[in-house]
Amino acid sequence: MNIVWKARKRTWFGLPWTFTVYTLTEDKILVESGLFTSKQDEVRLYRIMDVSLTRNLIQKIFKMGTITCVSGDKTMPTFQIKNIKDSKNVKETLSNMVEEERNKKRVASREFMATDDADEIDVY
Repeated sequence: MNIVWKARKRTWFGLPWTFTVYTLTEDKILVESGLFTSKQDEVRLYRIMDVSLTRNLIQKIFKMGTITCVSGDKTMPTFQIKNIKDSKNVKETLSNMVEEERNKKRVASREFMATDDADEIDVY
């Protein structure tokens, strides 16, 4: 398992005093949390359909952000990578890796757009 990026969720003051660790590998993202009882979730990158970044005022002051991912995974359809440093670069890296993995696995996403006539148009 080749680790591309690894970080700990940070507190509101930018300190890594939490028990949540995010790990990005070449083909999946792992979210580990918990102190006494630990839990590890994973989502394959090709299952991620959308990646977005939000930064509130406090996050901007402490140079952090939260990345929200929407996936086709049943256990984690929407998840957040909260309060991480260098969030813009991490989001871009993740987004590029998702696109690369989807192309490698030949996964095409279909989005349906409704028109006024209630006909559906396939967009690839």
